[in-house]
Amino acid sequence: MKLLQIIRTFFIAVVLPSLCLAQTPVFENPIAEKRADPWIYKNDDGTYYLIATVPAYDRIVLRKANSINGLKYATEKVLWNKHRTGEMGSHIWAPELHKVDGKWYIYFAAGEAVDTWKIRMFVLSNQAQDPMVGTWTEEGRIVTRQDGFSLDATSFEHNGKRYLIWAQTRGDGTALLLSQMVSATKLTGPEVIITKPDLAWERKGHNVNEGPAVIKRNGKIFVTYSASATDFNYCMGLLWIDEKADLLSAKNWHKSPQPVFFTNEALKRYGPGHNSFTIAEDGKTDIMIYHARDYKNIKGDPLGDPNRHTRARVLLWKEDGFPDFMQDKGDEFVTPAKNRQPVDKRVSVCRLAISGKRLVIKSGFTLNSISVTDLAGKIVARHNNVNTMELFFNVSQFKPGLHVACMYGDKRIVYEKFMVH
Repeated sequence: MKLLQIIRTFFIAVVLPSLCLAQTPVFENPIAEKRADPWIYKNDDGTYYLIATVPAYDRIVLRKANSINGLKYATEKVLWNKHRTGEMGSHIWAPELHKVDGKWYIYFAAGEAVDTWKIRMFVLSNQAQDPMVGTWTEEGRIVTRQDGFSLDATSFEHNGKRYLIWAQTRGDGTALLLSQMVSATKLTGPEVIITKPDLAWERKGHNVNEGPAVIKRNGKIFVTYSASATDFNYCMGLLWIDEKADLLSAKNWHKSPQPVFFTNEALKRYGPGHNSFTIAEDGKTDIMIYHARDYKNIKGDPLGDPNRHTRARVLLWKEDGFPDFMQDKGDEFVTPAKNRQPVDKRVSVCRLAISGKRLVIKSGFTLNSISVTDLAGKIVARHNNVNTMELFFNVSQFKPGLHVACMYGDKRIVYEKFMVH
């Protein structure tokens, strides 16, 4: 089994990138089974760390790899276990790994051993260079001005200041609050509500705004969050603010009136949410990490169902500077690189994982022809009147230095190239 994992990891890390000239990210989903509330941190040296909630809600685990796909086969290590009594004794939820001033921190939520729903936010720290080693020290609670049910802390820096966003009970549900931090473990200044569950799609099953994640692009700070119960109703909303505005003024925050990512039964994607963001191995492509189930019906409390799996997908950006979550597309769907000029903007070609030596290409439209060319562009093989939306190639049949090119109609436009080595 270990040998098979080594071979598969080598194939993902070395062979797969070489097949695609544009090196478009392709993910072997799920990245981690039975891991909810996923958070992936990419270190400066290119190492990826995955931390997430385990179904038993009793410990904090971490895995690392040199690629996002590599996390699927990485050995997982238990960093910390819940207390047998008192605080941090149950409901160990939604850990996040952060690096602040060269030191590692894990923010997580925990209940008490007896009063299991007395959930608050806590912090662990580690001064080692690698968070997989060294000693994790309990830093205690993150103290908020109003003591109450609180969870899902995430931290980010902006204009030299550090902020924390978290979910906390307000009124008849959990709202998202924002405050500045005086250190990695302590809040200072006002605690501002930036969203509360006041829309119908945020109040299905439970009245919830939780699981914030921050990404800064195009002159704005975007915050995704999750809403409603953790079954198929779970979904993602979007907040944004101008990067020059006062973050601690609630009136400066804007909220999408509709969810941006939610259940899609046609794709067997149920209850997607509690996401995070990272960067692909190319150093520029934005990736969204999230959890979802592949079935709808759950017996009993959804929190008791273990099958929320960690998944990865490319995050695109629209012309107006806002993120495009591609609600109607699967995780394998990737549009062409920006330097290509498609005839029809609705046309896109994506690449799926490779099984053995079989290359699979899926298209959002009907492909009429497929060509194999040399590096000078000379066609060495051509298949006309294909009329298909799913293509299969046996890579072993191609000589090194050839391209597989997909053409649209009779127009000599290459929507995706795959270099064979």
